[in-house]
Amino acid sequence: MSLAAEVLGRWAPVIRTVELMSATGGRFEVSLDGEIVFSKASEKRFPKTGEVVARLEKRLGPGLKWRQEPT
Repeated sequence: MSLAAEVLGRWAPVIRTVELMSATGGRFEVSLDGEIVFSKASEKRFPKTGEVVARLEKRLGPGLKWRQEPT
């Protein structure tokens, strides 16, 4: 699952905007309300599975149950 799908699957009803921006030099950053949540340049690596979501949960709270479960 992609990071975008993971984030939107949890918080889509409360996310106003998602932006993917191209950059040079292998840049990879995730920010929320202008604050960097993860930076490949600072960490010198890509995030581990679930790491970005865990950091976002600290700000956004647990994922929402907004999708209907099949009955």
